[in-house]
Amino acid sequence: MPSKNSRPPHRLTELRPIKHALPGKLVVVLLALLPGIALALDYRSVVPPKAILYDAPSVQGKKLYVVAQGYPVEVIVNLGDWLKVRDNRGSLSWIESKQLVAKRMVLVTAAQAEVRQSADAAAPLVFRAEKDVVLELIEPGTNGWVKVRHRDGLVGYIQSASVWGL
Repeated sequence: MPSKNSRPPHRLTELRPIKHALPGKLVVVLLALLPGIALALDYRSVVPPKAILYDAPSVQGKKLYVVAQGYPVEVIVNLGDWLKVRDNRGSLSWIESKQLVAKRMVLVTAAQAEVRQSADAAAPLVFRAEKDVVLELIEPGTNGWVKVRHRDGLVGYIQSASVWGL
């Protein structure tokens, strides 16, 4: 039998509202800003023929990967000389900021993606791109398609779901 001084068990019915919650108007303003934040993704691409990705923001860090020219990455943290980036697989690493430019590139993620003359699945085929091919992003998406350019100069539209870096 519990003693007279023992505390009753904690129950969910004993929860009390937090007295120092954010004012309602501030919460509404913060929620209104979220869509803008989600649209402010910062994608960049590798400039030199090869660039090293590190586990820390230093050349003394462990070398994780070597990526080729044009490879797109998403910038997560900007420390000035160093950038923390995410690749198409979701891996996080560090790269020297001088190794990247703002030129938008996309990476084909489908086993094989068709590039069409216009943003329509029935449009004539321009070329097929294999998985991991890098394409220059020319125009952002419309109706699930983006306009891209192959390094050989071929231009067309590819389905957004077939590429990473948007």
